[in-house]
Amino acid sequence: NVIAEILDNPDIRDQFILKLTYHSNKIEGSTLSEPDTAAILFDNAALPNKTLTEQLEVKNHQSALNYLFDHLNKKEKNDEKLVLKLHSILMNSILPNAGGYRNHPVRITGVNLPTANYVSVPKLTSELMRTLDNNEKDVITSSAHIHSKFEQIHPFSDGNGRVGRLLMNAMLLEANFAPAVILQQQKQLYYAYLYKAQTKEDESQLENFICDSIVYGFEILERKDK
Repeated sequence: NVIAEILDNPDIRDQFILKLTYHSNKIEGSTLSEPDTAAILFDNAALPNKTLTEQLEVKNHQSALNYLFDHLNKKEKNDEKLVLKLHSILMNSILPNAGGYRNHPVRITGVNLPTANYVSVPKLTSELMRTLDNNEKDVITSSAHIHSKFEQIHPFSDGNGRVGRLLMNAMLLEANFAPAVILQQQKQLYYAYLYKAQTKEDESQLENFICDSIVYGFEILERKDK
């Protein structure tokens, strides 16, 4: 059982927290290095030359992962409530409306992709999360599908990518897969495959990409990621 393995081995848990936090924040433009991230996570360091927001993003991501591991260990449902809870933890002290849907239009930078009208965001998000209940597809297919749709809805004013990746990992862990660690070095590929899934109805490359990211997760689990 993957979640038990993570919770029973502090070294493995810390390694997942470090890798997932560093890479997920870096994908979103954080300037913190991996050693910076480790210092904030494990030594409670305050870095004078880095912004408070970036340092909060690290601690909050750690809290969100700890919440998620606990949620899965208790076999609680991956639902809309979880999505809002993860956002409230991730954006705590960063966004005034942490844990609340956006109430204004947004654009996804760098791509020509319409996001959902903010009025319909709550309905679309809860519908998307309800599709998890009667899901017949395998977890790689469904996590790729949910991830691409979630990012296209863009439910929040900020934190959509990070919440979306946590949600994808909630689905994978629930199915007893290792978390997918999407590496910041592969950001361009990741975005390209997401965009293809969203615009061409072709999720195959995104699925393969998630598979590769899960393989890296299993290497951490087997302590072969050195």
